[in-house]
Amino acid sequence: MQSHHKKIPIKGKRHTFQLIIVGMLALGIVFVSAFFIWAATIKIPDFSLLETRKVSESTKIYDRTGKILLYDVHKDVRRSVVSSEAISTYIKNATIAIEDDQFYQHHGIKPTAILRAIWVNLKTGQYSQGGSTITQQVIKNSLLSSEKTVTRKLKEWILALKLERVMTKDEILTLYLNEAPYGGSIYGSEEASMSFFAVHAKDVSLAQAAYLAALPQAPTLYSPYGSHKDQLEVRKTAVLKKMLVLGSISTDEYTKALHEEVKFLPQIAGGIRAPHFVMFIKEQLAEQYGEDMLDNGGLNVITTIDMDMQAQAEAIVKKNVAINEKAFNASNAALVVIDPKTGQILTMVGSRDYFDVKHDGNFNIALAKRQPGSSFKPFVYGAGFEKGYTPDTTLFDVPTNFSTRCDVDGNPIGNATKENCYMPVNYDGNFRGPMSVRNALAQSVNVPAVKMLYLVGLDSAIDFAERLGITTLVDKARYGLTLVLGGGEVSLLDMTSAYSVFANDGKRNPYEGLLKVEDKDGTTLYEYTQHDTSVIAPQIARQISDILSDNVARTPEFGADSALNFNDHHVAVKTGTTNNYRDAWIIGYTPSLAVGAWAGNNDNTPMQKKIAGFIVAPMWKEFLTEVFKKVPDEPFPQPEPVSPTLKPALRGVWYGGEAYNVDKLSGKLATAFTPQENIEQRVIPNPHEILFWVDKNNPTGPAPTNPGNDPQFTLWEIPALRWIGEHGIPVSAFSAIPTSADDIHNPSLAPIITLPTFSTSTIYDKNQKLLLTPQVTSNFPITHIDLFVNGVFMSSLTNSPYEFSFIPNDIQNISETNELRITATDNVGNKSEVTTQLLVTPI
Repeated sequence: MQSHHKKIPIKGKRHTFQLIIVGMLALGIVFVSAFFIWAATIKIPDFSLLETRKVSESTKIYDRTGKILLYDVHKDVRRSVVSSEAISTYIKNATIAIEDDQFYQHHGIKPTAILRAIWVNLKTGQYSQGGSTITQQVIKNSLLSSEKTVTRKLKEWILALKLERVMTKDEILTLYLNEAPYGGSIYGSEEASMSFFAVHAKDVSLAQAAYLAALPQAPTLYSPYGSHKDQLEVRKTAVLKKMLVLGSISTDEYTKALHEEVKFLPQIAGGIRAPHFVMFIKEQLAEQYGEDMLDNGGLNVITTIDMDMQAQAEAIVKKNVAINEKAFNASNAALVVIDPKTGQILTMVGSRDYFDVKHDGNFNIALAKRQPGSSFKPFVYGAGFEKGYTPDTTLFDVPTNFSTRCDVDGNPIGNATKENCYMPVNYDGNFRGPMSVRNALAQSVNVPAVKMLYLVGLDSAIDFAERLGITTLVDKARYGLTLVLGGGEVSLLDMTSAYSVFANDGKRNPYEGLLKVEDKDGTTLYEYTQHDTSVIAPQIARQISDILSDNVARTPEFGADSALNFNDHHVAVKTGTTNNYRDAWIIGYTPSLAVGAWAGNNDNTPMQKKIAGFIVAPMWKEFLTEVFKKVPDEPFPQPEPVSPTLKPALRGVWYGGEAYNVDKLSGKLATAFTPQENIEQRVIPNPHEILFWVDKNNPTGPAPTNPGNDPQFTLWEIPALRWIGEHGIPVSAFSAIPTSADDIHNPSLAPIITLPTFSTSTIYDKNQKLLLTPQVTSNFPITHIDLFVNGVFMSSLTNSPYEFSFIPNDIQNISETNELRITATDNVGNKSEVTTQLLVTPI
């Protein structure tokens, strides 16, 4: 079969291809020509306009009302323009080393860096990589454009090439060093040198120059006045290493600069409210939107801070630190307030005074990692409640060695040393014997807390704390049983946020400092939305709150009228003091406020040996007392009672294991007829520490068949038995199981009720007064008889003769056919009832 398709001649194909090539070349020429024409129109900007434009597009940070200005990023812009000769060679070489090590080789742009940036941006779908040279950064700082677009980047490249043709390298570098941002309102190396070190830019040391070179990439993050000084140190060292590699400095210069101690002058005061909080917010904004957007984006920022509360807190902290410094050698303090229902930060005071140079005031201690002491205990006990332990569970507070390398008395075994033994003591050196979890936590007793951590397990305790918001316990291998006494490191902000979960019935709202962020055009970049998550069961939160608000339970340690107690508000609270007395904590909460406070010394020197209740609690109470003048009382939801079906060890019955029920009146074994209120559970005396009754891997399950398999059993059991031998056990535990059953509670012994004068067939007038005269015969004296109509209680009689009178029409739920019920109860709890029909005329 022949095809009807004609073949196109080869000559025709070639002609078509040539036309396509010519067309593409023509388009390319047009595009390139247009590009060069466009490029030719781009002018080098007027650098003199820089300061005016910075002020006009300054980011402003407000309080939660949006009316009180906390900080204007460029309100007090400071810049001192100097010549190249007035800038140290150290500053120049350090800046080139870390910012653009090929500065003297390129012509304004680095093609390889541009290609790398394009490749990264294509892969990520973002304009996150710029490949900027120092020349490009001069252009970028002058353009003051925070937009990340291809057009803007092309302009930057073109202008960088043009600038290199009209200025020398030294002029460009000088321009950069006069415009570079060094943090806050400080611009230019001369202003930075004077502000940070009180020396001119030409006179700085190599180490000082390395710090200056480290800052412009992220001046908020690396700020010497912020909370990331460790990262500034790392970057300073990186600058010096790069200078050494490039040959800008010798090995001797490198070593000397590496060990030089550089002191920064205090930050210049003025024009800022809630400074620690503002710096915290600035770091967050820089991380989210970039330093350029923070400096030049004209952001309008509404924060969560309550300035009335903040001002009160600042004044109270400053006043109390002055007192503590003299009385307890505690020169600093911090205070944080969070709304548990939203996670919003209402107050953040990071030191006694942000501008106090002597005490390193600009350092925000509320964000620092410190040991929490006993304020960590609620997390461990909360994890215990999740496992099945209860506030009534009893643990022995007796001298206990927890190391298996030592004997029960804390003596090393084999090649162990005394340092291998671990025998924690309590704050007062005393031991109290068997204690309920409620009393042990409320009084902050150490030995039961360590035992609870062992029963719960380190992983479960850390997991519990992390669910509530503790973020710093990342290296679990570092911790042991000392964690429950504050062996880890946490921040005051994290701790206050975590306690707010207890306040919020088990729901976590991550802490938040921002309500709204808008750009200079009014476009909303961020707006707060609530993201609460249930991280623990409400019952667990309620049990912790119930204990921490129990003033009776904590009275043996703090006294009945301590700084922890409020007569007009329900407040849950826990203190914490580290063993070395370097940190004193208090964190308390209501359902609508979580308030954490810390006292101590920034340099970790110890305070006087006083518990936190004396050092930090008065400041905390003074603040809450002021706040409570405007905040109504809000009780905590009550936890469900401990189930009577739990095994005795979990319900606090430490002196026995096998349980039996008796009738309290007869003392005989309870039966199915024994009234519930008359039943009392007793146990056969068989006292042991809890590991005899509880398998820590399955606390609510059966008792272990061989308790000795647990490596801690002997270490706990022997001291407990010693205490029992010295003190005995409760008298109520000494009872043999009765051989006979309850014989006073039985249906045959229940009262008999009759209504001799009442007729179920008679229709009574709804407005007629009815008289009921029940007759009761009983084996035991009658305590009361009750009348119910249609299930509603009407009245109760305690003396014979019994007469009930009522008018049917006066009863709210009366109808034509009604249920009449009379019950009778005798003095041993036997109860009976009679139910009959009551007919009345139409309603």
